[in-house]
Amino acid sequence: MDAAQHPSLKGAVLPRPSAMQRVFGSTLMSVLIYAAVMGLIVYGSYVGAQNMGYNWQWSRVPQFLYSFTDDGFQLGEMIIGLGLTLKLSATAFALATALGLLVALLRLSGLVIGSAVAIGFLEFVRNIPLLVLLYLFYYVLGPIFGLDRYTASVLTLAVFHSALISEILRAGINAVAIGQWEAAKSIGMSTGQTYRYIILPQSIRFMLPPMTGEVVHLVKSSAIVSVIAVAELTTIGRNIISDTFMSFEIWFTVALIYMAVTLILSVGVSFVERRYAVGQ
Repeated sequence: MDAAQHPSLKGAVLPRPSAMQRVFGSTLMSVLIYAAVMGLIVYGSYVGAQNMGYNWQWSRVPQFLYSFTDDGFQLGEMIIGLGLTLKLSATAFALATALGLLVALLRLSGLVIGSAVAIGFLEFVRNIPLLVLLYLFYYVLGPIFGLDRYTASVLTLAVFHSALISEILRAGINAVAIGQWEAAKSIGMSTGQTYRYIILPQSIRFMLPPMTGEVVHLVKSSAIVSVIAVAELTTIGRNIISDTFMSFEIWFTVALIYMAVTLILSVGVSFVERRYAVGQ
């Protein structure tokens, strides 16, 4: 906590962090610890593969990422799969946000029926494993409503994450000072106008950090749709392994791609948070 950022702390004597806190709380130490853990995981996998007599074929991995043909540069199967994963995740997140906002507003409406429906939905979704929910949409509701694999996958991810997003939105709305509601009512704004012009814009800064985590969570959760053979990164990785038997190389590559995507998302949203904070 910095006194420059908090004027009320000016003149106060802040406790000095201990030497151990300064060392282990530094960015350099965090990077070193992360690198050490990843190194141990890679080393353990390598030793285990060697004991199994595994034949490493890393030289064949780039062809699944990109290639150069007579037609020029071509994207590989895994990069195409990444694009399909991002498309699936973006569609599901947009639907989950809309559904989550509806559930949050129902719960905050003060209506007995609305609150009961919202709470019932939340309890139902939060107490069902994601895999079971996917089977429910695809094998039970799919034949009834004519849902294909992709639609069932989008709906599964959207419904599952909408329950989590609704709680984030509700917490963000509740974090706005009650005086903002009173001020809006005093100038004759309706409830809808108050939400649109006053409450939701101010609640964004409270929602951004947990929403970032939810986006990352959804991208990683999208891998589960591979169990019903929806075309995305994990499914394509499994198909490549079945053709090449390069289990270690492909799964390591898939893991690195997911990690790169989540890190880019986290850094990007952190930048947006800082810009938004400066603009306040």
